[in-house]
Amino acid sequence: MTAADNRASPGTNRTVVRMTLGDRLAAMGLFTPAQARSELAQLRPLLDELVVVRADMVELSAALATGGAPSPLGGLPEQKAAEARLNELMTEVQETGAELKGIAPLLVDFPADLDGVPVLLCWLEGETELSWYHRLDLGFAGRRRLP
Repeated sequence: MTAADNRASPGTNRTVVRMTLGDRLAAMGLFTPAQARSELAQLRPLLDELVVVRADMVELSAALATGGAPSPLGGLPEQKAAEARLNELMTEVQETGAELKGIAPLLVDFPADLDGVPVLLCWLEGETELSWYHRLDLGFAGRRRLP
């Protein structure tokens, strides 16, 4: 954070503090690859349920669309319940310090530091284990295998 980032907001007495992405990662807590793999293993039941609820919600939403085929899963109340459960599951994942970046497919990032470089350890639905990372400035397209 630079001094220019810590300044009074126009028209207020408040100070605005702008944090870099690296500062935010440090504030959230960092995972080692071993810790991230352990956390991912603990998250698997939640992630598996998230996949099921996601599919149910898509089916129910399609059934409720104009001209949609009825679903044996139910109607609007069931769709609203699925949406609420999906939000609960997403919150539970985020509360671990992991970042849920996508739900179709699931994409989970774990803030980390590799050799002094802030990175995100990256797991994508369908992968058997956490084996990838990317620099913060490169995003998913910059994914590389963990050393």
